[in-house]
Amino acid sequence: MTTRTSRRALLGALLAGAAASFSPAPPAPTGPTAGPDASDAPAARDLKAGTLFLGTYTSTAGGGTGIGVAGYAPATGVITGRTTITGVDNPSYLALHPSGTTLYAVDEQEQGGVTAVALGPDGTFRVLGARSTGGAGPCHLSVHPSGRWLLSANYTSGSVAVHPIAADGSLGERTDLIVQTAPAPGPGQDGPHAHQIVTAPDGGHVLAVDLGNDTVYTYRLDTRRGTLRQLSCAVLRPGAGPRHLTFHPSGRFAYLACEVDNTVVVCGYDPATGVVTPGAGRSTGTGPGTSYPAQLLVTGDGRFAYLANRGHNSLTRYAVEAGGAELRLIDTVPVGGDFPRQIAFSPDGALLFAANQRSGTVTVFDVDRADGGLRRTGTPFAAPMAACVLPLPPSGQAAVR
Repeated sequence: MTTRTSRRALLGALLAGAAASFSPAPPAPTGPTAGPDASDAPAARDLKAGTLFLGTYTSTAGGGTGIGVAGYAPATGVITGRTTITGVDNPSYLALHPSGTTLYAVDEQEQGGVTAVALGPDGTFRVLGARSTGGAGPCHLSVHPSGRWLLSANYTSGSVAVHPIAADGSLGERTDLIVQTAPAPGPGQDGPHAHQIVTAPDGGHVLAVDLGNDTVYTYRLDTRRGTLRQLSCAVLRPGAGPRHLTFHPSGRFAYLACEVDNTVVVCGYDPATGVVTPGAGRSTGTGPGTSYPAQLLVTGDGRFAYLANRGHNSLTRYAVEAGGAELRLIDTVPVGGDFPRQIAFSPDGALLFAANQRSGTVTVFDVDRADGGLRRTGTPFAAPMAACVLPLPPSGQAAVR
C-alpha cells in the first residue's frame, strides 16, 4: 500500500466528488440547521457548556452535511446531538480562535480552502466566508497564539499557507504559500505531503510536518506581514512518514506519530533556535499487523501520552519519563470504533474523545489521573465519517489539562 493511500484511503474519491472549482462561502448569516436532537435548546444556547464540534466529510457517501455540534456531560462524557453548521465543504479538521468566538475549518478538496464561522453567545452560527489555501487537500490548520494568523497545511500539494485574521474573526487573502520541495520525497512517495502546521510553545517558531518528505520544517513567522521564513529542517529516516507532532508541556521535547513505519519518535526541541532533533523510532505496541499511527496527546502534567492507532483500532498508553525525554510503553486498549483519526482531551483533561472515521462514531474515555489508565464510558456517539472532535469547556470552566 502506498503512503498516499495509507494516509487517506478515500482521499481520491473525496477530491473527485468535490466541486470542480473553489467557491468561497458567502458571508451571509446562517443559523443552526436542526438535527434529530436539536431540541436541546437551553444547552445549545451556551456554546461553552460542554460543547463538541465535529469535523467530517460532506462530498462522499455516508458523510456528514457540515460541522456537527453536540453537547457532552463533563462528569460522564455522555454526548448528545444538537445541530449542524452547514455551508462548509469537507470540514475534516477544526480549530478554535483563542478568543473562543470563531471556529475555523479546512475545506479538504482539490481546490482547498479554509472557512471561518462566528460563534454567537446565544448558540447561533454565522459562516463568515472562505479563502483559498492555494493548494489541494488541506488537512490541518491552527491559529497562531497572537490570534492574528491562520496557518494551514495542504496534504495533496505539499504546501503550507498563511491567512490574516481580522478583528471579527474573518479571513483575509492569503499572505504566504510555501511548497516544501526539499529534501527529496521518501520511498514510495510522489512528492511532499504537508500534514500539520503548528506554533511551538515558545511562540516564536512554526513547525510543519511533512509526511512525503519525512521532514519537520521550522519557520519564523513575520507577524507583521504574515510570511514564513525557513530556519531549519529535521529529516527523519526514509520511509518514516511523520504525520502529527505533539509537545511535552516543558516545551523541550516533542513526539511524532509516524504513519508509514508505525513508530513514535521522541524529538528534542530547542526553544531558542527552533531546531528539532529526532531520536530513534519507538514501538506503538500494535504488533506485526497493519496499523497507521494518527496522533499523540500528552497530559497537562506531562506524565502520560496516548497514541491513536488506525487499523489496530486502539489507543496506546505511554509513561513519560526522564523529564520528557523518554516514552515507556505501558499498554494498548481497544478504541471501541474503526479507524481513530483524531483524539482530543476535554479541557480539564478528565475525558479523552476519539473520532473514529470508518465506523462514524465518537468514543469517550475517563482518564485516570493517578496512573493514566483509560476506561471507556457510555455508548459510541454516531457521527458520520468522524474525522475530528473539538471539545469546548463548560461555561466558566478554564482549560486546565
